[in-house]
Amino acid sequence: MNAYNELYLDDAMHNLADMLDYAICDLNYEPDEFFSWFINSGIASKFEKGNPKYITGMSGVELCEAVLKETNITPPDTPATNPDFKGKEYWAGWVLAYYQWYSGRRFEDIASNGLTISKIMSMYILHEADESKFVEEAEKIINRNKANEKAKLHKIRKARGFTQKELSDASGVSLRMIQLYEQKQNDISKAQVNVVVSLAKALGCEVEDLID
Repeated sequence: MNAYNELYLDDAMHNLADMLDYAICDLNYEPDEFFSWFINSGIASKFEKGNPKYITGMSGVELCEAVLKETNITPPDTPATNPDFKGKEYWAGWVLAYYQWYSGRRFEDIASNGLTISKIMSMYILHEADESKFVEEAEKIINRNKANEKAKLHKIRKARGFTQKELSDASGVSLRMIQLYEQKQNDISKAQVNVVVSLAKALGCEVEDLID
């Protein structure tokens, strides 16, 4: 399901593209580091849900400045150069916004599954192809990395210092069920809502954080 109404998509693509182009080309930030700021600022979450303030109400430069402000970084007083030629930095933001809208995936999940900004920039050869070609390649990358990745439940449980038994006791979810979710033999995204809510509450995270 698409992340938000398609009417907003063109603005979203332009703004994310302009944000990355400005941050990387004019402010000289490292692409993946800046994008981690975008995610950690909380603005990525609002953008990916189609919040009009961020996908249509700001320019790319203003979006970049908002990210820096939310991460307590003083924005440099550097104007955007706005060159006629838009390169791989701009295209990375453009096509990423399209892919996020198309897939409904969170930016955080997209990046953590291998589709980082630097990776997207390395795929610039696709810039003249239809966006559907990028979607096809992006899905291959993400699915390949997800197949080899530990379940999010496992990673968050370990980060919180819980054993499986302790998490079972704290959440009321059976030990065997937790094991099956962590081994990806059962799909946690298809679990009963109360089960995932109980696990999230015990781990002190959002339900979305547990979905692989």
